[in-house]
Amino acid sequence: MSVFILQDHNTQDAIKVDNMNKHEKINYVEFPSKNLEKTKIFFTKAFGWSFIDYGPEYTAFSDEGLDGGFFKSDLNSSSDNGSALVVLYSNALETTQSKIEKADGKVVKPIFSFPGGRRLHFTDPNGNEYAVWSE
Repeated sequence: MSVFILQDHNTQDAIKVDNMNKHEKINYVEFPSKNLEKTKIFFTKAFGWSFIDYGPEYTAFSDEGLDGGFFKSDLNSSSDNGSALVVLYSNALETTQSKIEKADGKVVKPIFSFPGGRRLHFTDPNGNEYAVWSE
């Protein structure tokens, strides 16, 4: 368990704060990828992500809201077949859609309204489905 020391600005007393707020919370996510190189190119081009390879069948990303990785697989994830849907946030939904399309992603559900905002669904070049929402 990590322990951090924070200074109380009023009393200057050290306060110990541990990582209990991370206990049993989602910490990492992994996705299938038929072609890891296409995956890295797409996410780098569309969203500016960077990757670290761990052998020929795994690549990882970090600091993208949630850390995770892609593993070599002939399968893909889609909400139609019961997979969880990972949803990204965008300040400019149409701009993000354009970046997805320019990076060889495919919009599978065009922008639609829902209570609280608007969103679209897309697939990466491997056929994995994601969504992007905006207020």
